[in-house]
Amino acid sequence: MKTNILGVYDDEHDILHAVDKLQDGGIPVKDVFSPFPMHHVWEKLNLTTRLPYATFIYGVVGGIMTFALLYWTSVVSYPLKFGGKPLNTLSFIIIMFVITILIGTIFTAATFFIRQKLWPGKESKLPDGRSADDKFVLVVEKTEGMPEEEVTKIKDLLTETGAVEVNESNVDYED
Repeated sequence: MKTNILGVYDDEHDILHAVDKLQDGGIPVKDVFSPFPMHHVWEKLNLTTRLPYATFIYGVVGGIMTFALLYWTSVVSYPLKFGGKPLNTLSFIIIMFVITILIGTIFTAATFFIRQKLWPGKESKLPDGRSADDKFVLVVEKTEGMPEEEVTKIKDLLTETGAVEVNESNVDYED
């Protein structure tokens, strides 16, 4: 079982400062938990995601499939001419736009939930439950061979940067 050192903060600016301070000291920050999205943390922790690429692919495939369906139903299967207008008109554009966004959104959400292993009724695993309420939690992994001086240095840095609590936890929040 892995042990983590947790720094609990009241303010988002303090936790961003703590991430900078720990990284300047050569201490890797494992994760940051917050009650709302903090986009600067992604940059500071050098985290990346491929979800936008998946969304683009879903949108392109959805747009092509929508056009194919509209073309087949309006031109091939049941062509109707109204007032001499061509069968393949610009009226497809609005429908394609809306359905492309719908398909991209639905499949991106499904991909996110599957990738994060989220489903209805799943019990959440957080290093500190207050991070879903009003606290910010910074997690530093305590390795097996980490000397006690290093642990003390990390705890002192967390306290120095404004942590209201510094704890050690054995909760494995990753699946």
